Amino acid sequence: MKQKAPALLLTALVIGTCGLIYELLAGTLASYVLGDSVTQFSLIIGVYLFAMGIGAWLSGFVDRELVTRFVEIEIGVALLGGSSAAILFLAFSRVSFFLGVLYGVVLLIGILVGLEIPLLMRILKDQYELKDLVSRVLTVDYLGALLASLFFPMFLVPKLGLIRGAFAVGLLNGVVALGCTWVLADLVPRRGRLLLLRAEALLTLALLSAGLYGADWLTSLSEDQLYADPVVFAESSPYQRLVVTEGKGGFQLYLNGHLQFASVDEHRYHEALVHPAVGVVRDRGRAPRRALVLGGGDGLAVRELLRHPGLEQVVLIDLDEAVTRLARTLPPLVEQNLDALADPRVQVVNGDAMIWLRDEASKVEPFDVLVIDFPDPSSFGLGKLYTTRFYRLAKRALAEDGALVVQSTSPLYARRSFWCVATTLEASGFFARAYHASVPSFGDWGYVLASPRPFDVPSLPSGPTYRFLTPELLPTLFVFGADTGRLPAEVNSLNNQVLVRYYEEEWDRTTH
Repeated sequence: MKQKAPALLLTALVIGTCGLIYELLAGTLASYVLGDSVTQFSLIIGVYLFAMGIGAWLSGFVDRELVTRFVEIEIGVALLGGSSAAILFLAFSRVSFFLGVLYGVVLLIGILVGLEIPLLMRILKDQYELKDLVSRVLTVDYLGALLASLFFPMFLVPKLGLIRGAFAVGLLNGVVALGCTWVLADLVPRRGRLLLLRAEALLTLALLSAGLYGADWLTSLSEDQLYADPVVFAESSPYQRLVVTEGKGGFQLYLNGHLQFASVDEHRYHEALVHPAVGVVRDRGRAPRRALVLGGGDGLAVRELLRHPGLEQVVLIDLDEAVTRLARTLPPLVEQNLDALADPRVQVVNGDAMIWLRDEASKVEPFDVLVIDFPDPSSFGLGKLYTTRFYRLAKRALAEDGALVVQSTSPLYARRSFWCVATTLEASGFFARAYHASVPSFGDWGYVLASPRPFDVPSLPSGPTYRFLTPELLPTLFVFGADTGRLPAEVNSLNNQVLVRYYEEEWDRTTH
């Protein structure tokens, strides 16, 4: 038995790695489909650790055939953990009680994982003194957690995706189960039972291998139920899930299930986003030379900026290289953005916008126009990009007579959230004017225009050919009705992230 101890410690390393990956898979998937990653990860971690405690407690009731029970548990973890992402994606698209399925799966996996280490320690108890046994098993278990935390974001999600990645990790648990039937064969009292365990482990590996092979089909099956039009492109990046759908009305881009634009009416959104800010600078007697776009990796805001004569440079900062690559390579998107990112005047930087503003913006000449086109503040990771800290960094990058614009969600469906953005910009040292436009795919959509100096409602810049804006229409965008007018709102800061709370409350009311 003593020569088996290293193999069993390696087993502890593998199950520690796999156990944490299942937890990360559930948290990531929940944040993808439900939003608010902080809440989802907090709940998933809490339920998972609680379930592991239940499993550890239940291990005390296992008195006989420890190896048999351990292998059976490994098979259960492999099957349930390996198929968990596919189960959850399909459940989200097909059943109304998704939360019950989500936490049921997390609870069951956690209980099984909680059973593993106590049983393994009892199998190893004759090899080490108690203090050495505990220290060695827990050391390799925690080392497995470190490996999982590195492997998950760096390889598993970007290279395999959630569904294929879960099946791959399940296969590791299946290999452990099968391996233990040889390493610990002499501790299984009945030959027939040993052969049955091996057959179960081999069947598990076969099922998980089939899942791994069919992962693309399972992904398409689940995603096709989530979108009205057929999915024509899908990719998982380290940051998000990118999906493009296409139908009779054109194509749409979704990030983590949230619509980013529809080709049929995105011109309304992007003309309203970009040209009023250019108008502020033009009204001050000069044409903008340099523009900065934060977010907007699809290239559509850049396209609108390039329509203006005299513009010499556009710097685009987008976190996700997968999005900017898509904007350069996906034929319908390249056609839609007029191949804007290939223009020699455009510089693309893939990185965190807040870090770039902090570290790099002061090294370059101030920008005349700054377009902030981030997704809505549905999580704390996005909410930080709508804070006083972020806007003060943006102010340092902007020329004194320049203009900044922020897409600011819907003043109709998320009224207080919208006005929170305006309040936060004012608290950051800007003079701000809010406006809104009708974008059928989104509804009544809002923006906030800001500048370090006071300004009037801008005129529509001459030069570009517009599909939506007219000189007569532009001033009316700054007029709000009784149901969209200004509401008092707190300032959004890194310390409180009140905007995320506003946003969740308001959109939750809208969707229920």
